[in-house]
Amino acid sequence: MADAPRTEATQEEAQAEPGPYAIKDFDAFALNMARALEQLGKAAGNWAEPRSKGEAAGGIEPATDMVKTLSKLAEYWLGDPSRAFAAQSKLMGGMMSLWMNAAQRMAGEKVAPIAEPDKGDKRFQDKDWQEQALFDFLKQAYLVVSRWGSELITDAEGLDERTRHKAEFYMRQVSNALSPSNFVLTNPELWRETVESGGENLVRGMTMLAEDIALGKGDLRLRQADRSSFELGRDMALTPGKVIARSELAEIIQYEPATDTVLKRPLLICPPWINKFYILDLNPKKSFIRWAVEQGHTVFVISWVNPDERHGTMAWEAYIEHGLRFALDTVEQATGEKKVNAVGYCVGGTLLAAALALMAKDKDRRIKTATFLTTQVDFTHAGDLKVFADEEQIEALEKAMGVKGYLDGNRMATAFNMLRPGDLIWPYMVNNYLRGKEPAAFDLLFWNADATRMAAANHSFYLRNCYLDNRLSKGEMKLAGRKISLKDVRIPIFNLATREDHIAPARSVFVGSSLFGGEVHYVLSGSGHIAGVVNPPSSGKYQYWTGDAPDGDFNHWLENATEHSGSWWPHWQSWIESQHAKRVAARKPGASTPILGEAPGEYVRVKA
Repeated sequence: MADAPRTEATQEEAQAEPGPYAIKDFDAFALNMARALEQLGKAAGNWAEPRSKGEAAGGIEPATDMVKTLSKLAEYWLGDPSRAFAAQSKLMGGMMSLWMNAAQRMAGEKVAPIAEPDKGDKRFQDKDWQEQALFDFLKQAYLVVSRWGSELITDAEGLDERTRHKAEFYMRQVSNALSPSNFVLTNPELWRETVESGGENLVRGMTMLAEDIALGKGDLRLRQADRSSFELGRDMALTPGKVIARSELAEIIQYEPATDTVLKRPLLICPPWINKFYILDLNPKKSFIRWAVEQGHTVFVISWVNPDERHGTMAWEAYIEHGLRFALDTVEQATGEKKVNAVGYCVGGTLLAAALALMAKDKDRRIKTATFLTTQVDFTHAGDLKVFADEEQIEALEKAMGVKGYLDGNRMATAFNMLRPGDLIWPYMVNNYLRGKEPAAFDLLFWNADATRMAAANHSFYLRNCYLDNRLSKGEMKLAGRKISLKDVRIPIFNLATREDHIAPARSVFVGSSLFGGEVHYVLSGSGHIAGVVNPPSSGKYQYWTGDAPDGDFNHWLENATEHSGSWWPHWQSWIESQHAKRVAARKPGASTPILGEAPGEYVRVKA
């Protein structure tokens, strides 16, 4: 019996011990809340200052277009009392079921959840989302309401397809933004971290928020990777090479050979100007450029300028003349070869396709094969980026770009991030600004955040001729005063799509294949716009599909395609060699051209 008092004391102490959600030191917590609010005030000031000076980027903000679009959805449901009543009854039924479920659980009964997260949803993995009744209720209420919102769009019969597409896109943005996982008080993991650190996490987070809004000159430049961990030429873009030519729009890089003999036809890569070329040279293990050099290609790459006021009036004709044709002239000077294999990635491929159609009119036949990587030439099925390409938004964007002659790089980065908000926005908002943690050192996301500006005339031409009016596919695009047709492009084409692409959907690339005048070899890779392309054989990841000519229905083609494990790179190499396999002695940069500097050059280092 002597131990009894100690047992009772221990129980009393245990009862008095604060739980994981209780604030331990109110004074320290209050002080840190004040510090966090101070930093939040700085963030607000950094947002407001450029707007008060008229220096903020113009154009229609996504929130403005979202309100207009969702207002049209509301008009449909509220325009008929019976429809409105049915929609409200459906929501109330779901919420009543949830209330009854919660009451039964509070009474000690075992009950199955009304709503569960989709498989692979990482937001609700903490055990307290299931074990704590309050957080479980918040989670399920969110799922019920967000799914109801999606069904409003699905069930709306009177919406035109463009409005429906935009409504689906914006509803995803709203749904992701309002998740209880994004707020300290409604996320069990965040609240535990906040009370454990006495609010230090919020001080760090709000400090980073103020820094990132200042860096974005009034707009949030979301940090997705540790910016101090990477440097071009030190950690990435390491393939040895030389800058051998430079125009006002492009530097041309020739890479050092890695074999004694090389394919006679040089390889010219035209990357997108929307991003920087080193996505194809991230590091030695992931580098398509290094791998191509090791297969015996003499590789040349166009490194586009990061445009400023000087480039505002330069459209596609200038990019073809001072970029692609300038590069072809440089390749010929460096190697003596007039026959070239060309690769175009994303919008770089769209530019290459248009250039090939123009060159066909000029009887310029230096490009003998074209490889298109996740490239659209028909924009009928162009995916979610079409949300930003209606007449009203383009006009507003053109007006904003006309002030400086370019579109700020942060605007394009935000648009791309909005394609996958659950992966590219909210995990970083929570990690950075609420948990107060620096993001990990990830080379791909460092590249993704290394934004480029868009020259005004170039970007306007692209949006209007491709996304808005789809003129390239119709044979109505004009370059150098002449209409061009992809049917005039009769060279062999390797056309790669990726199955999970949000930017150049696989179906869109497939449909575009039929527009060319020659033989097209369509290949579908696993994964998405980046990982499906940057997939070295050594990684052993993903797969690719090959099949018949890309005619007819995409789903029919896929059903009958042959699946192959691993990277598509060796398959591409075999295709290239099947077109022309003759080899010559390796070529060194600078043998017949000046050397202007070491790769990766100067243009790629310019920050937006």
